[in-house]
Amino acid sequence: MSEPELIVRREGGLGWLTLNRPQALGALTLGMCEAMIAALQGWRHDESVKLVLIDHAGDRGFCAGGDIRMLAESGAADGAAARRFFHTEYRLNHLLAVYPKPIVAVMDGITMGGGVGISLPAKLRIATERTRFAMPETGIGLFPDVGAGWWLPRLPGRVGLWMALTGARLEAADCKVTHLATDVVSSKDLPGLKDALAAEPGHAARLIRDRHADLGPPPLRRLRHDIDRLFAGETLEAVFAALETDTNAWAKAQLDLLRAKSPMSAKVTARLIGGALNPASIADDLVTEYRLATRIVRSHDFLEGVRAVIVEKDNAPRWAPETLAGMTDTMTDALFAPLPPGEEWTPLPDA
Repeated sequence: MSEPELIVRREGGLGWLTLNRPQALGALTLGMCEAMIAALQGWRHDESVKLVLIDHAGDRGFCAGGDIRMLAESGAADGAAARRFFHTEYRLNHLLAVYPKPIVAVMDGITMGGGVGISLPAKLRIATERTRFAMPETGIGLFPDVGAGWWLPRLPGRVGLWMALTGARLEAADCKVTHLATDVVSSKDLPGLKDALAAEPGHAARLIRDRHADLGPPPLRRLRHDIDRLFAGETLEAVFAALETDTNAWAKAQLDLLRAKSPMSAKVTARLIGGALNPASIADDLVTEYRLATRIVRSHDFLEGVRAVIVEKDNAPRWAPETLAGMTDTMTDALFAPLPPGEEWTPLPDA
């Protein structure tokens, strides 16, 4: 028999969820999201469960995102399977954000897309020397979702917008200084830490803090001034204008990165993350993200981005429109518009 995609177990007062798709870098499936929701709901009112731990099997990645090939196949058809996945995944993201018990997420290795959505809601978020944290969706014609419109604008300065637009990868020290991670622990200390959490689930913060690893100064620190200055605008046009008029070599490199992204994705991302929307809650943000996801998953740019980057891997996507000038505000407004009655995203009834 094949192993389950999600391992659910109890160790004393610890509820333990292990993403078990190491060959797919922990990428989430519909079944994994449903199983996580069921386990969390079961532990929610169980007084014997004091702490929830989310980790992964293997040593390459915590979670690289969602099942992109499935989403593209669905988007090329009627989009029904993609809508079901997004609706369920966003319910999981919301449940984690409002969960009444402390959650520990071990972001060891690649943590991207869907992996960000199940880690940022956790009270305690552990990075290691292997952590590579990113939201690279604009490179495949998608957009940073799973609550990104709620979490990323809350990062220091304009780091969230810069990450979302460029797909920049952050290491552990960067994650700590930007509060994406609450703690840094060496990967070699994780097995002992997990045993300790199972033995003393009520003392998670101390147990993690006692294993703190110093990985040196964050590389991001020297970039913060330029990030905050050049990505200050709330619109993509404002960001482009700042980058185009700057003589800094780093600014030119960011401009080159942005010009390679899907103009549709970049425009949507700037509006979602740049601060113009200011959602009242993560649930409000997820309503907006679901509107975007259900439309963009069937768009030319997403299907083309998956073809170029994931399927054929020629890394030469042909975006439509090809340039920012061709992506009008009217086109962007249509992607953000409300869905028909009865089709909007809703949280779990008891969440």
